[in-house]
Amino acid sequence: MKRIMDLLIAIAALVMAAPIMVVVALLIRITAGGPAVFSHSRVGFGGRPFNCYKFRTMVANSEEVLKAYLEANPQVTAEWEAIHKIRDDPRVTSLGWILRKSSLDELPQLFNIIRGDMSCVGPRPIVKDELKRYGDQVGEYLRTRPGLTGLWQVSGRSSTDYPSRVALDIQYVRNWSVWLDLVILIRTVFAVMRVDRAS
Repeated sequence: MKRIMDLLIAIAALVMAAPIMVVVALLIRITAGGPAVFSHSRVGFGGRPFNCYKFRTMVANSEEVLKAYLEANPQVTAEWEAIHKIRDDPRVTSLGWILRKSSLDELPQLFNIIRGDMSCVGPRPIVKDELKRYGDQVGEYLRTRPGLTGLWQVSGRSSTDYPSRVALDIQYVRNWSVWLDLVILIRTVFAVMRVDRAS
């Protein structure tokens, strides 16, 4: 049932969002050059890695920029190590900030859903190094596909601290139902409108 819902919702959303995605891709190519979409390895169902797609919101040499910024601002290093996010991230382009605030950067993940890598609703897509933060609950995280949205998205977005994110992911897995997915999808619409709480 969940997989059928994923396919129906993702295909419909992709058809409706296609014109916006084309415009976004062109704007990225014009303003920043290089590819409009990038992929990053995330942990999928059962621990299998997959390439998670997003519109590119950072400069091309983001790794070098991050390293230089952390070296020049040691007080930011603790924040980066704790939540893997930085306020006023210097790597993000002007267009990238708009895409992130509006969550448009995540639209390419509709292809991940259709491919079966992700679900419309689920735990946050995380990198392998983050698995250790789930402790003895990591098995529950791996029981389902990560989601384009989830309890984490409608409960604070990037303002939520990491232990709370883990707790929300586990809560979702333990209490999953079709009704819960529908409620989260509806709440996501309002959460996305709260751009002040976006990453």
